[in-house]
Amino acid sequence: MACTRISTASCRLSADGGERRYRLAVFDLQLFNQEKTEEATPKRKQEARQRGQVAKSTEISTAFVILTAFLALKLLSPYMYDTISSYMRFIFTNLATADFTINSVHLLFLQLGLVCLKIVLPVMLSVLVISLAVNILQVGFVLTFEPLMPQLDRINPIKGFQRLFSLRSIVELFKSLFKIGIISYFVYRFVIKETDLVPQLISVDLLDTLRYIAGLVADLALEIGAVILVLAAMDYFYQWWEHNKGLRMSKQEVKEEFKQTEGNPQIKGKIKERQRAMALRRMMQEVPKATAVITNPTHFAVAIKYDKSMAAPEVVAKGQDFLAERIKQVARENRVAIVENKPLARTLYSTVEVGEPIPPELYQAVAEVLAYIIRLKRRLS
Repeated sequence: MACTRISTASCRLSADGGERRYRLAVFDLQLFNQEKTEEATPKRKQEARQRGQVAKSTEISTAFVILTAFLALKLLSPYMYDTISSYMRFIFTNLATADFTINSVHLLFLQLGLVCLKIVLPVMLSVLVISLAVNILQVGFVLTFEPLMPQLDRINPIKGFQRLFSLRSIVELFKSLFKIGIISYFVYRFVIKETDLVPQLISVDLLDTLRYIAGLVADLALEIGAVILVLAAMDYFYQWWEHNKGLRMSKQEVKEEFKQTEGNPQIKGKIKERQRAMALRRMMQEVPKATAVITNPTHFAVAIKYDKSMAAPEVVAKGQDFLAERIKQVARENRVAIVENKPLARTLYSTVEVGEPIPPELYQAVAEVLAYIIRLKRRLS
């Protein structure tokens, strides 16, 4: 009986004239065969990688970008201050006496753009290099345009609604709330710690106040970046686990992939069978050309061929049991000499393949057989 689901069947039994009912559970093992219980194969992982599906955490990139940006701002702040102050002194010194023409205004804006570029470019380059390095360390070098291809499912409102209330979206929501809570706690603790020093800034010079506030903001940003980095490491392991879970395969999928990569076992078996048959026909065609057939005498038969143009005798056919009898039958039909030598036949069968020359250690034994055949032919002639 074919079943498509787990069900129960009601049965009756007659014993001593009575009827008894019981329920028999029927299990469909095909359902278990479709469960994603197997780890993804290397081929499945490679295909997912080519589609851009890799284990990656955006939180790690965000954390390193924040840390790099504010660390660069803190380290380069003297250089930025000197550049801005020098430009401001130049402007206020020459602005009062300068003639405002189109060329002078163009030059003024060009200098302003160069100053902004000199200030911003080191920070932008450092952020760019770190972000690329972090992404490459996470997923390696992956060049694919498939995620950018238009897909109708992305604009399907039903699919979008399902993604909005999916388990992944709920997990991402709780992750965001947890991250906001942790960061808010550290911000609150930092602000409370520095609150007592703020009133003292009233009596401090404006430049020192600005430097202090800038350092305070940089320290807060670095602390928040470190917290995000710790959370990002946890998120990366979660993304890695979820990615591997999403790539899991059922037993049936593993079998289908094996058939695609290795070929259908039945077809491969038929191909091998035909190859063996063709090799057997070619081998049997070489038996009439053999110089001698060395036998066991019943279990093994090895046909060897030798002429003056050959460096050493070659095995042109060999067989065991039924095939050995067939080789001997073809040899008799074509008047090929059959010599009984049990040790030599066994050694040749086990050590030399068809089409290969005999090894040097067997030269003497085979030479004795060939000499015996030559003497026998001379005697008969």
